[in-house]
This record gives sequence, structure tokens and C-alpha cells, in this order.
Amino acid sequence: MPARSDSTGWSTFEDVIASLRRRWDRGDFLRHVAQRIPPTPVSVPLKGPNITEIANQFGDVQQWASRWRQTDSGTVRVEYRRVGGRLVGTNQLPHKAWIDTPDALWRTLGVRQLVDRYQALLGLTHAASPPVAQWAMEHPMKVLHHRQDWTRLLDTVTWIGRHANPATYLRQVDVPGVDTKFIETRRGILAELLDRHLPAESVNTAHPPSAFAERYGLRPKPVLVRIRFLDERRRSTPFTDMTLRAEELAAVPSPVSTVYVVENEITFLAFPAIEDAAIILGGGYAVAKLESLAWLLDRNLIYWGDIDTHGFEILNRIREIFPHVRSMLMDRETLLAHRGHWGTEPSPTRRALSRLTAEERALVGELLDDVFAPSLRLEQEYVQYSVLSDALLSG
Repeated sequence: MPARSDSTGWSTFEDVIASLRRRWDRGDFLRHVAQRIPPTPVSVPLKGPNITEIANQFGDVQQWASRWRQTDSGTVRVEYRRVGGRLVGTNQLPHKAWIDTPDALWRTLGVRQLVDRYQALLGLTHAASPPVAQWAMEHPMKVLHHRQDWTRLLDTVTWIGRHANPATYLRQVDVPGVDTKFIETRRGILAELLDRHLPAESVNTAHPPSAFAERYGLRPKPVLVRIRFLDERRRSTPFTDMTLRAEELAAVPSPVSTVYVVENEITFLAFPAIEDAAIILGGGYAVAKLESLAWLLDRNLIYWGDIDTHGFEILNRIREIFPHVRSMLMDRETLLAHRGHWGTEPSPTRRALSRLTAEERALVGELLDDVFAPSLRLEQEYVQYSVLSDALLSG
């Protein structure tokens, strides 16, 4: 169907351009160019009047056909066919619009410079990386979308292919005009190119493209864990509040017997002194960073998060790593005692949470069913400090 027609519904020159433009936008013509297949001649069927319309709107039909005769030129060729019969006579009416040469096609669409640019970039890509060139032949419009950066993208891909190793940070990629921000803001396209350029064994598909360093054999940023000792007598260092690399903290088990994990920084800082205990700032869904702390399996581990569906999902994830973890102040009693601080959870999750206790699952069900309020949420920071103190005293 034409993208746009006149009031009669019969095809106009603009409809033909729209049809050709859709094929251009899909990359059809440039894929032909890349494969050295002539993209023309190409035809676009024209929707014209039927017999009844010819009989009832003969003047309009003549004007429509006349406009097409004026369009018929060196750029667009119009093919006609006989239409009519005994009632209206035989008429030669436009049937198809033809673009016979590549030059006519490029002029019609106004893309001559883009075609030349694509061919030049494709030549550079063949020289730099044949596998990426094959990708560029399949995705010509992506190449054009990134045409301003294409040379730097290619240089980055080939540099990583030659030099990447687990000791190299992104900051050390040494390509003129390329910095860390360039790479981070173009991870999507770089990932597509690297997946083609690198041998399969050099792409760690266990990590998504967003985990760029891990996926392509570079050195990722260290995972950091913030821990605070709640009992000064049990400190193994002169520092009470420390942020450490996870692998380093994993190698030096904490001397305390109880570890709390919380989400809110102020809660982390204001947590009261407790004998033989420490507290870790969880960081929401980043709690997976605790996985390397195997010594937590031998500790009394307690998690306190927001009372909302995501808070319970985080608890569920921690239990996948540490099945023995208990929750604290994530119950109906705490929720109902703080009505004045209820908020709204923007996007509740409905994922199955198989690691929750029966009581926890029941509360999640009530949250999802809006039993107390729509999309209810009680953030950790709004729980009264006295309630926290009482919970800690009662164990």
C-alpha cells in the first residue's frame, strides 16, 4: 500500500518516493551495492483508478495521468497499461514507476553522498577486518549511522583484538581520539563489531555487552565492598569503616560472628554498636558482589531491606548465595506500624521468589494484590530508630 496518496487514493510521485525510502531505510539498496549487485532497475507498482472510477471521474483520471506524464523523465520512467472497455473506451494509464539506473535512484532519494561514504567505509573495513566487513555488508545503515566515528570504532576493535588482556583497563586502550567515555558511550556498536572480529574463544558470552571489560578480556573495575565494625573490640584493623576490594576482603575473614547487610547509607552509618558484629552496605541488586565472601557462610547473616517487591527479590537473591540469611524488619507488623511513611513502588516485580519464607511470600502477595495500598513501599530509612533498637535487643 502506498504511504501517501491524493484524495482519490491513486498513487502519487510522493508515494513512490516513500516506497523507495522504506527500502533505503531497510538497507536493501546498499546491501546490493556491498554485494556488487546492481540495485536497479527497480519498480514501484502504482495504484490507479478502476473501471467505475474512470467512468465517474474521467476528468480527475485525466489530470492524474497528466501529472504522471510530466513526472516521466530521465529519473523516473512510467510504464503504462491499457485500462477500460466497452463502457469507457480503452485508456493508457500509469501502471508502474521505474528507476532504471543507480545514478537515477540515488538522485531520486538524494543519497549520492551517503552511498559514496558507505562504499569508502566498507573499503576501509575490508582492509582492517574482513569479519567486520561482512557485518558491515549486512548492516549498511548502522555503518552510516556511525559514519562520523567509524574509523575510530575500527581502530578500537583492532587494538582490542591485538592487545586486550586481563591486566588492561579500558583507560589503557591506546587509540588516537579514543578515550574511556568514547568506549563506554558506544559499547553497543563496539560489542557487535568485536563479536565478529574476535575469535569465539576470546568472547566471554557469559557476560553481556554491558559488562564490556569482562566480555572482551579486559580488566574490569574492582568490585568494592563497604564494611563497618560495630564492636570496636573485634576490629582486626585500626579502621571502623572501610571500602575494600571484594577479593581482598574475601581473603581475610572478618573476626565477628554476626554480619548485617543493609541498603541505605545513613542506616549503615547510624547502625548502633553491637557486640561481635559488623555491617555491610549492600547496594541493592549489586549484592551479588558478596558472593566471593565465602566466610559469610559461617556467620550469623541478617539482611534488612525495603519492604517492597524489589526488596524481597534482593533478599531472595542473597539466599541463592547464602541460604541461611535471615531477614529483619521486613514483616507486616513493621509495615503497618509506619503508615505515615508509606510510599509508592514505581515498578513492582512479579518474579517468582522461591527462597522466601511462607510469611515473607504472604507479605509479597499482599503487596502485589494492593491489600494495604496500591504499589505500596516502605523504605528502610523511614523505619523508626527505636524500632531498630528494639529489634536488635530482641535478637
